[in-house]
Amino acid sequence: MTAVLGISCHFHDSAAALVIDGQVIAAAEEERFTRRKHDASFPTQAIDFCLRQAGITAAELDHVAFYERPLTKLGRTLTTAAATLPGSARTTAQSLRSWANERLWIRSAVVDRLGVRPDSVLFVDHHASHGASAFFASPFEEASVLTVDGVGEWNTATIGLAESDFGPQGRNSLRISRALEFPHSLGLFYSSMTDYLGFEVNEGEFKVMGMAAYGQPRYTDELHRICRVGPDGSLWLDMRYFEFHRSSRRAFSGRLVDLLGRDPRDPAIPFDTAADGAVGEYSRFYADVAASVQVVCEDAVVAMANAAYRAHPSRNLALAGGVALNGLANTAILERTSFERLYIPPAPGDSGGALGAALYVYNVVLGGARRYVGQDAYLGEQFSDQQISAVLRQWGVEYTTLDEDKLPVSIGEQIAAGKVVGWFQGRFEWGPRALGNRSILADPRRVEMKHLINEKVKFREQFRPFAPAVAERAAADLFDGPVDQDPTRFMLMVMPVSALGEETLPAASHFGTARVQTVHEESSPLLSRLVDEVEGHTGQPVVLNTSFNLKGEPMVAAPQDALSTFMRSGLDLLVMGNHVVSKD
Repeated sequence: MTAVLGISCHFHDSAAALVIDGQVIAAAEEERFTRRKHDASFPTQAIDFCLRQAGITAAELDHVAFYERPLTKLGRTLTTAAATLPGSARTTAQSLRSWANERLWIRSAVVDRLGVRPDSVLFVDHHASHGASAFFASPFEEASVLTVDGVGEWNTATIGLAESDFGPQGRNSLRISRALEFPHSLGLFYSSMTDYLGFEVNEGEFKVMGMAAYGQPRYTDELHRICRVGPDGSLWLDMRYFEFHRSSRRAFSGRLVDLLGRDPRDPAIPFDTAADGAVGEYSRFYADVAASVQVVCEDAVVAMANAAYRAHPSRNLALAGGVALNGLANTAILERTSFERLYIPPAPGDSGGALGAALYVYNVVLGGARRYVGQDAYLGEQFSDQQISAVLRQWGVEYTTLDEDKLPVSIGEQIAAGKVVGWFQGRFEWGPRALGNRSILADPRRVEMKHLINEKVKFREQFRPFAPAVAERAAADLFDGPVDQDPTRFMLMVMPVSALGEETLPAASHFGTARVQTVHEESSPLLSRLVDEVEGHTGQPVVLNTSFNLKGEPMVAAPQDALSTFMRSGLDLLVMGNHVVSKD
């Protein structure tokens, strides 16, 4: 047995993942256990879960892989600080305290907490971790590899080539041939504009993408002036307009405010939209800026992908890094480059670096036999019906129990009748998307569902869209796009809604587009049966799907999380395993 534990931590979205003999046994973000969203702490509970899932102890681990090289990252931090003093003095002091307390001593922390040998702890380049998380989970035997994020050690984007054969005689390689270096970063540009638009960095970027649909890209010329994208895939930021390299309080400078001619959006003022999509006077400018940011992002990602194709021609592209969560840019790659197949892992951001580090060590460093293809994201913890019923009894909650055949029939009928359902099944998802195991489900035909769920269930901004989860067999009828691509399994592509889809799925359409999740019977048998039952009542095998959480909280993981969320929200039904709780 060869067991490799991967770890990411001390920035955001700490996580752990376990690979044994080439198979991914478990992977989870620390936030699911601590209930602190984007928890950056050492992933103690996620590690405990991974070992428990495999039935092994830390003593049986061959290696522990960390997702970046701390000394190299510290070098970048010190170099940047020296170049930006005295303006960065406060930020530098804060950063050095963090390094002194925890970041620099990862090997010691791993040895102390897990009891492993010091020489078993290995460090993988940040972008190699990202690249491995995509390629070594893909079905490809060769692929061009593109990683795009904020920053790792020094790199902010990389292009490379990966090759590997499945089976015992595999040749496993991942070579980076080109890199873009800090501070020139598409991810940090997008985050800086997220800050300007009144949202939290590393949390609100997806809100910018949703807001963009309400605006027109009237400021692309101004933004291209400060974020220049070259035809060779290069990117250059005019650092006079940014502060992220010298401040932890604000990512942009006053020059950006002068360039755009308006103060940053006040987050205390709601982004006001009408039912027909009209935007209020105050918000219209910021919607236009968001639309412009999105255009610049898509242009940059496409330019980088085209450069990757020229460097390493292949029909396949493996893509990772935080920017790979931008579903519009992902779809643009297939529309505007020569790549035919795209694979993005369900956790392409920093949490996914934990799995990527483990896969890199197993496949490249150890030369292990490649066996894994990531076709679903269900790598978290599962709870038995006995565990669920014990929690329900402990909380004094009345419930009914349905057998496996009747459950999707009953719940499908109630969804079609307008009920909003908290759906808790199997192992929780790896990555930021709810894919049918920790989901809130509803009828997408009902246009009022978008307002109802945003306001009374999730307590979040009204402009936020919802995704459709659709049976794979029907996806091409409802959406005009590459629905057969693997990223649609993970809700990582945004594509146009067809005329039939617009007619039948108004609550899951966002200005004529949707972030599609295709439901596959082999990986999601219960969800597949549920959408089939919904089809019997609505005519289409599709449900509205959003993550099972309230604003500001992680997705639910354990039964008690689901019960707490159910009781504090406007959900009508809670389905955990075969147990059904109703507020009626």
